[in-house]
Amino acid sequence: MAADAPTAQGAPEPLFQRLCLIGVGLIGSSIARVARARGDIARTLVVTARSQATLDRVRELGLADVVEEDAAKAVEGADGVIFCIPVGAYAEVMARIAPHLAPGAIVSDVGSTKGSVVRDLTPLLPKGVHLVPAHPMAGTEHSGPDAGFAELFEGRYTMLTPLAGSDPQAVQKIAELWRRCGSMVETLDPVTHDKIVAIVSHLPHLIAFTICSTADDLAEETKEQVLKFAAGGFRDFTRIAASDPTMWRDVFLNNREALLEMLGRFVEDAHALGRAVRWGQADYIEDRINRGRKIRRGLIERHQA
Repeated sequence: MAADAPTAQGAPEPLFQRLCLIGVGLIGSSIARVARARGDIARTLVVTARSQATLDRVRELGLADVVEEDAAKAVEGADGVIFCIPVGAYAEVMARIAPHLAPGAIVSDVGSTKGSVVRDLTPLLPKGVHLVPAHPMAGTEHSGPDAGFAELFEGRYTMLTPLAGSDPQAVQKIAELWRRCGSMVETLDPVTHDKIVAIVSHLPHLIAFTICSTADDLAEETKEQVLKFAAGGFRDFTRIAASDPTMWRDVFLNNREALLEMLGRFVEDAHALGRAVRWGQADYIEDRINRGRKIRRGLIERHQA
């Protein structure tokens, strides 16, 4: 790509002249940290956020060249714009910034649902502006500008879901951005993406929230013992359940169909295993445990464990 051409000093030309991050939580602040550390992602990095406290903290941390309160002003002149906010807010923000997007600009995102991104952003996309949805499969339970770290994306997959007829150069530019962040890049269609993340990410979160809610509903004296003697499995669920509530509310609502499909399959399988426990079907129980071990080995072999 032309963006990779060496400069006179031998350093690669930045991918974007002016890259704007809308939102600066865990993912946004991690992108900002990578961009600041490398120097070849954005010549000028702009950050905008809804909260004044967040903007003040971004300034304190030195995460951006420009910190702008007004999202419409922040995107002016930007050749790259990345939505790093909960997916439920995309349409409202896009309506506000669309008249200010520069011709030829590339709009992308980091949301965990992709069908809703296409649904909400495509009708508002100005002519000559390119949309390349993306989803980095990386995260922790922490949020806010202090939560990010430059190594978050290293060795993790980022899935791109370009639209039919997407500009190939725009797609390659977003792919290269994620490669420079340390990601391995794959391309999928939005429907397939949403089904995959429903089982590998969204359903586990739903289960974790539910288990912790069940524990919280126990009688007070029993709940205290649960917390006192919590084993590793329960502690893992509490880590997942500590995730940002606004983000996950929006994920569940915007991937409703795929999540409910996977939840239905899970409920059927859980009932079957429960019946096996009730009736002492040892072979069935052992088979299910072995299948879990097989999945774990597959993750280890792919260096995703």
